[in-house]
Parts: sequence; C-alpha cells; structure tokens
Amino acid sequence: MLQPATLQFLKVLKKNNSKEWFDKNRKSYDAAKADFALFVQEVISQFSKKEPSISGLLAKNCMFRINRDVRFSKDKSPYKTNMGAYINSGGKKSILGGYYFHCEPGQAFMGGGLWMPMPPELGKIRQEIDYNYADFKKILNHKKFKTVYGDLSRSAEYTLVRLPKGYAADNPAGEYLKLKSFVALTTINDTDLTSKELIKKTVAAFEALQPLVHFINHALAE
Repeated sequence: MLQPATLQFLKVLKKNNSKEWFDKNRKSYDAAKADFALFVQEVISQFSKKEPSISGLLAKNCMFRINRDVRFSKDKSPYKTNMGAYINSGGKKSILGGYYFHCEPGQAFMGGGLWMPMPPELGKIRQEIDYNYADFKKILNHKKFKTVYGDLSRSAEYTLVRLPKGYAADNPAGEYLKLKSFVALTTINDTDLTSKELIKKTVAAFEALQPLVHFINHALAE
C-alpha cells in the first residue's frame, strides 16, 4: 500500500507547481518518494517469483524523475504531478517491453507492454504479430488478460490511420499492425492506492500482462 501522505503531497503539488514551493516542501517530497520506492521494491520482490528476469532489480532504476523536461513544451510547470515506475530486466531506460505503475491521485493506472518504440523495434513487433497472429490473439483473448485489460489501448495517439507500408489491406491483424504503441492499461482508484491489497492487485495485473510482454520481447530478440 501507499501512504495517504504520498497522495496528499501529489495533490498539493498539483496546485503549487513551482520550484519555490517544492524547495520549501522538499522533506515531504523525500518522504513520498521513499514511500513509492518501498512499494515498487516490494512489487519487484513479489512479481520476480513469476518473472525471474527482474530478480535483483532495484526500484531506483525503475522510477522516473519528478522533474519535467520543459524545453519543448508550452507547459512550463517544473514538476510532474505523478510518480511512475517502469519495471523490466533493464530498468526504465531499456528498450524492452515491461510493466508500468502510475501513481497520480484521480488518474492512477497500471499495465505495460511497450510505449512508442523506435522504428527498428516497431518493425520487429509488427512482423511478429503478422507472422504469429494466432498466438498474439490467443494472448489478448486469454481470460485473465480480458478481465483486467480488455484489449490493447487504441487511442488515436497510438494508432495509424492506414496500414503501414508492406501490409495488405485485408491482413487479419490489420488493426494491431496500425498501432505505434503496444500497451494495455487498467485504472486504479485512490482507495486502492492506499489499500493493503495494492501490492497483491498490482502483481496479479502484471501476471495477466506477462504473456504479452514476453511476446514483445521475443520479437525484439529476433
């Protein structure tokens, strides 16, 4: 579980997103960061029993900085109003598919897959889906996956209007070949974030996602 004080810090930060306020409340941030790190480390510990590739991984190598990169953004708010962690064998900087947890009051979610891969990796995943569509659909139609996630995210930002070059219009995997990201997400309410069941629910959600992550990483290894 996460401490209510962690969520409260993020809520107040959203209303006071400035360096001056942040510097005055540095101790509160440090406590919230430590709390989130403890949660992430426990998830790694529990989930590594099913996913040995992440055994020994440290939370600090999975957690994203709270500072925003504002160089190319109209929004110059210096800080994110969430805490996030990307868990896979290589940590947050890896090109591999993995598992993501997003802690943000009112907008929390978890899931994973692979977000916006570069063209070489994107091409490999599309090729794997095309060659092994029956296996891919079996993963997406599995009861656990369907119950937790429903399907891959089909938001407009992740989807091409037309099939990528080289694929026929009647390709049965067409709707998935249009994707630029291969992610599945499920929302979490604030009550769940502070529940003693949070770690158990997170590990269960990641287990439901595991076959998809393995499919993606197999494609990248080809």
